[in-house]
Amino acid sequence: MSQSHFIDGQWVAGQSDHLVVAYDPCLAQPFAQLHSCSPAQVDQAVRAARQALPRWQGLNAARRATYLRGFAEQLKQRRDSLVALQMQNNGKPRHEASADVDDAVATFTYYAGLAEQLDARQNAEVALPAPGFRSHTRLEAIGVVGLIVPWNFPLVTSAWKLAPALAAGCTVVLKPSEVTPLIEQVFAEIAHEIGLPQGVLNIVGGGAETGVALSTHPGIDKLSFTGSNKTGSAVMHSAADYCRPLTLELGGKSAILVFDDCDLDQAVEWIIAGICWNAGQMCSATSRLLVQDSIAEPLLARLKNALEKLRVGNPLDDEVDMGPLSSEAQFSKVTACFELARSEGLHCLTGGYALQMPGWFVSPTVYTDVPLDSALWRQEIFGPVLCTHRFSSEAQAVELANDSQYGLVATVVSADLTRAERVAAALEVGHVWINSIQAVFVETSWGGSKGSGIGRELGPWGLSAYQSVKHVTRCLD
Repeated sequence: MSQSHFIDGQWVAGQSDHLVVAYDPCLAQPFAQLHSCSPAQVDQAVRAARQALPRWQGLNAARRATYLRGFAEQLKQRRDSLVALQMQNNGKPRHEASADVDDAVATFTYYAGLAEQLDARQNAEVALPAPGFRSHTRLEAIGVVGLIVPWNFPLVTSAWKLAPALAAGCTVVLKPSEVTPLIEQVFAEIAHEIGLPQGVLNIVGGGAETGVALSTHPGIDKLSFTGSNKTGSAVMHSAADYCRPLTLELGGKSAILVFDDCDLDQAVEWIIAGICWNAGQMCSATSRLLVQDSIAEPLLARLKNALEKLRVGNPLDDEVDMGPLSSEAQFSKVTACFELARSEGLHCLTGGYALQMPGWFVSPTVYTDVPLDSALWRQEIFGPVLCTHRFSSEAQAVELANDSQYGLVATVVSADLTRAERVAAALEVGHVWINSIQAVFVETSWGGSKGSGIGRELGPWGLSAYQSVKHVTRCLD
């Protein structure tokens, strides 16, 4: 770990005195440490990306696509080691860690395909009403981009940003989370393996100091950040200083709406998937359960029984359904919510405690009939903690779901598909699932409204986020 960062095509040691420590959350024990990048090294990375930009954006887009396919293929070849690292540093069960790697592969493959179409779209003619003029459109790389990614889905979120940025012709400075500082190093290994031109991809690890140095650097043309609202607000302020564009994917307090015509057992499966995948450490976690009055009691009884059968433990055991929280800080936050619930007198249907085992494990937890002004109903917890509330009508369900500072996702459970589509249209969020787990496809968009962020990732919208549009108009006279 002496040389853990990647700047201008070279592995380098961090020059900051700040140490970043990688922990195994199943044991609450460190297994690696590295020195953060200094602000001076961030500056070197940005300068390297700036120097590499003309050559990279000038490449035929189909040529850039070959590099993206190289990333996809190399990720496949490293699949086993990446799964193991996700299990060790994030505490993800094997099936979740495997899904993350597959998601990253699919993302690079998809954007390689879009890149192959870019050359044909370049210089498209624009119809004009004036006969004496002609105009065409150029789609150009936005420039040098800073990418700041979170710890809950590190490999996935970085692929969601890195692949479209490279496809568009941008050069990149990527900052991994200090909680999961290791897995993004695979992108540097692959860049070296496939001969990516030096300076196109730079990886600067570290804590807050490194993130601030990147987000405030005057040489960045765009920022893309995924993380907490507090940090996102600071990133937004830094972007304002330079009037530069940014994409923000922030928090959520999403709702799952369960109507009385549903299959109760199937509904329970979708509820659990929405709150217990990745131990609830998801911005998209459906942590507010809205259930119709007439089925509340039987549904909650089934939910309690299913959650208490959930197998929580070390992901090295392939029978495990849910692993630990990924950090001590998150463990402390979730257990503090348990204390707050007790102080508020909330009714705990099941869970509400830390598990007596090594590591940062907590029980899957449900609080019922939670008041709408409770902090647990309003605030993002980022753990396997579900709050429930009842509704009597469709209109009330929609009103309750939309009564939030966030607007990322929602799930609708109903046998009446006409109603489900009607409710989906009324929800103030960026993505709605109907009778489904949270299946995320690279072809669809990702992002939210209100306090959940700005802009969209994935799909063609993710590529457009890294492109600028230029029109060239000339007089024919």
